[in-house]
Amino acid sequence: QVQLVESGGGLVQPGGSLRLSCAASGFTFTSHAMTWYRQAPGKEREFVATVTSVDDSTNYADSVKGRFTISRDNVKNTVYLQMNSLKPEDTAVYLCNTKRSIGARIIDYWGQGTQVTVSS
Repeated sequence: QVQLVESGGGLVQPGGSLRLSCAASGFTFTSHAMTWYRQAPGKEREFVATVTSVDDSTNYADSVKGRFTISRDNVKNTVYLQMNSLKPEDTAVYLCNTKRSIGARIIDYWGQGTQVTVSS
């Protein structure tokens, strides 16, 4: 079955960096776009960044553009999120996502999330 396992979160000071990882299994990784979302307490889940399966093109939320970089390793079946110049407002649970088409349905798969806390 599809499994997405995030790691790399933690406590970091403002201006610091973290690299998140999402190890994927149970599906053909090279055929699927991979996306990071985040959810802060009391807020809606929001899109952070995505990387396609076709040409590794990327897209970012305006709030993280220029600070975060998404990448994928198709040998390790892992997607990364390099986060630099972190701000307190980046504090959230970060979740890895992929979508699969099964017939006419599109099914979302989520990891359990990894907590990122930016605080001095």
